[in-house]
Amino acid sequence: MLHITNSLTRTKEAFVPLVPGQVRMYVCGMTVYDLCHLGHARVFVVFDMVTRWLRASGYQVEYVRNITDIDDKIIRRAQENKETPAALTGRFIDAMHADERALGVLPPDHEPRATDYVAQMLALIGQLIDKGLAYPAPNGDVYYSVRGFPTYGRLSGKSLDELRAGERVEVDPSKRDPMDFVLWKAAKPGEPAWESPWGPGRPGWHIECSAMSADLLGQHFDIHGGGQDLQFPHHENEIAQSEGAHGCTFVNYWLHNGFVRVDNEKMSKSLGNFFTIREVLAQYDAEVVRFFILRAHYRSPLNYSDAHLDDAKGALTRLYTALKHAPSEAPPPDWTQPASQRFRAAMDDDFNTPEALAVLFELAGEANRGDVAAAQALRSLGGVLGLLQRDTADFLQAGRADGSLSASDIDALIAARRAARQAKDFAESDRIRDVLTTAGIVLEDGAGGTTWRRA
Repeated sequence: MLHITNSLTRTKEAFVPLVPGQVRMYVCGMTVYDLCHLGHARVFVVFDMVTRWLRASGYQVEYVRNITDIDDKIIRRAQENKETPAALTGRFIDAMHADERALGVLPPDHEPRATDYVAQMLALIGQLIDKGLAYPAPNGDVYYSVRGFPTYGRLSGKSLDELRAGERVEVDPSKRDPMDFVLWKAAKPGEPAWESPWGPGRPGWHIECSAMSADLLGQHFDIHGGGQDLQFPHHENEIAQSEGAHGCTFVNYWLHNGFVRVDNEKMSKSLGNFFTIREVLAQYDAEVVRFFILRAHYRSPLNYSDAHLDDAKGALTRLYTALKHAPSEAPPPDWTQPASQRFRAAMDDDFNTPEALAVLFELAGEANRGDVAAAQALRSLGGVLGLLQRDTADFLQAGRADGSLSASDIDALIAARRAARQAKDFAESDRIRDVLTTAGIVLEDGAGGTTWRRA
């Protein structure tokens, strides 16, 4: 049985969906004003892994991941670029989708954009005002009154007074309490705006997820996920909005993936220590990056460095090498087999991908000893994680377009080396091998001839 660490209760709990056999999951997506960085890649890959495992476990999954396509950062960047917010966000949404495809991330079932759900947000804000949980301010904004929601702070594990003391809260005379947060922002000159009962303006960031999740998944659903940085205040505010408006439990299980760190600091645009997905993919195969992310437990910090990615590349190369003589396609996993059962036990233990990958390395060892069934199981179970589905030579011989030797160049040099060896010109043969070694090409001589891979 699947067990999930629930951020709300801080315990590992048996997963029991609201409707047997069905899972409804919402994940907070990207604010699309720039290229996605490796921290975003972790969110993509982690919840892709979660979705794949739920489906492999027999659940019918409805997966929603939103897009924030209107907010202060988007407006500011569009103004700097002298373009419309729609043009800016459209370009970066396309880039995000390209990055996801490269990383083997399957598209969510629904990908709502905030600007398409303003009507639902207005209706939700109206409900909160009617219940006395929100109020229009003299400056034209509408705020949520956190003092009116007694359980505010459950997700972060702090009382409202503790949160107020620990946060830098901007002093705003329009607010009744410094911790109150904005639901609707009054229009400013030159900014996009929508009509509302409180005057023209645009939605605050937090309200969009409450409105979109309720519209697509219902007022009460199974799983809500996102990065650890969203736990407070974004997800805390979602709970207050949704439960305040609807009067029922919002979400049963909250999942948060850990930060990506560089030199022990969280990777983020604000700190300027981030690497875009495209920068990383210019240096490393996309499947290596996916493997690097899955090698760490989703809740643990992920420490980025070239050394760690190099190590991930070597580890994934070992797995692909074990598939060298295996069929390129494998049947679905046989869950009655011991290795598959160990894999399932790992994944059912809060999506423990490090332990699941350890099973793959056990199978690789058996495959290297000639066990074809182990090789098939290796490919089948790897597929559950979105790994090991390429032709072995395609992975081992994949290279960057950086001026390094092409596959045809390498094949020609190998043919020249073979001719030199047949002519007993071993000096020339060794020279060619040295040329290939310097270029990062590893030769493997066997009974069937010479094969190669990139180091």
